[in-house]
Amino acid sequence: MTEPLLHAEHLRKRFDGGILAVDDVSLTVRPGETVGIVGESGCGKSTTAKLLLRLLRPDAGTVRFAGHDLGALRGRELRALRAQLQLVPQHPQSAFNPRMSIGDSIAFNLQVHGTGRGPARARARDLLERVGVPGAHAAKRPHELSGGQLQRAAIARAIATEPRLVVCDEAVSALDKSVQAQVLNLLDELQRETGVAFLFISHDLAVVEHVSDRVVVMYLGRVVEEGPARELWETPAHPYTSALLSATPDRMADRVRLTGEPPSPGNPPSGCCFRTRCPVALDACAGERPPLVTHAPGRTAACVRLDALPAGDDRPLVAAGR
Repeated sequence: MTEPLLHAEHLRKRFDGGILAVDDVSLTVRPGETVGIVGESGCGKSTTAKLLLRLLRPDAGTVRFAGHDLGALRGRELRALRAQLQLVPQHPQSAFNPRMSIGDSIAFNLQVHGTGRGPARARARDLLERVGVPGAHAAKRPHELSGGQLQRAAIARAIATEPRLVVCDEAVSALDKSVQAQVLNLLDELQRETGVAFLFISHDLAVVEHVSDRVVVMYLGRVVEEGPARELWETPAHPYTSALLSATPDRMADRVRLTGEPPSPGNPPSGCCFRTRCPVALDACAGERPPLVTHAPGRTAACVRLDALPAGDDRPLVAAGR
């Protein structure tokens, strides 16, 4: 099996007020792979992304990228590695400097890593053309581009340094369906051409299913299930995954409706963090926190009901419908 490009272990992050946004999260991304992260708003997806990019420091845990411990790097070593680890943000309107042209913003990413100003500007125009934005738009300011063009420009900036991994944090959520499809096709083309890996964070399950090789499901800051995208979609093992999938358009007839509100990250329930909303919860769910266990090849889930399944049986604990 290919060695991980990115490997995070036991990440934790608590914010002021006692909010435990990320609680013991571990994940890997291999070269050329797309890993999706899904879950409701507030489940810790974006905070996890910031920890992986070292935009935030974890309270505990480690992140290794290309064999390097990101937490131990400083100065030039960290800057050099950042060229290989880039971000496509959710809101490109706020990610670009409104006083700089689009071309200069892209060129700046290259200049930081040693490219001269002239070559960097020429490269910026070429990158815009590559992602489907006219090179002449390099002279325009962010507000002069459409939403789709600006998102493509954000992708151009992210790939300028020829990274090995790009984190897409809700990168297509604000786009209409036709533009969304164009951007997703662009990402697929870039991956086939360059071998770049993607960590794709989204609340849109249909998009994640389409683009991902593997999927990580998060709830209240914790990973509750992980596995190959197609297998997880067809036979979800965790009741929360089943509930998420049942809300997609092609499964609405068999929707699993959750009751109650998600618990506060500052005061999570004992045992399984999902038990207060779970339609198949047992008394045992209030006991110890269930660990992530392997229940089928390449698949893990955190649920006490997995003990009731025969070894190797990856049937869903709650039917997701079709």
